[in-house]
Amino acid sequence: MEVRAIAKDTGISTQKIRPLVDMVRGKKVEDALNMLKFTPSPLARTVAKVVKSAAANAENNFQMTPADLKIVSIYADEARSLKRYRPRARGRASRITKRSSHITVIVDEQEG
Repeated sequence: MEVRAIAKDTGISTQKIRPLVDMVRGKKVEDALNMLKFTPSPLARTVAKVVKSAAANAENNFQMTPADLKIVSIYADEARSLKRYRPRARGRASRITKRSSHITVIVDEQEG
């Protein structure tokens, strides 16, 4: 039984989140949380929060044991971008896009 958790509109670009997501893909939940805890990036806290949420969903809604949970799939998709304008020389303006992302974590019980 696959259990998922999704964090929407995180305010972090997918380009910055994907290295952290790739780091924990396929790991056990406990190992992934330890890796994220000691990662120097402040963005690791957001990824860890979603992993914890998926583990809690599995434990509380489907009575799975947290020690047996493994991250089957984790990915970061693009979300809405905020469009802003910055004044430039000679009365012109240039566009700034503040990108955001959705983080999805899917956990399942590990066989064996």
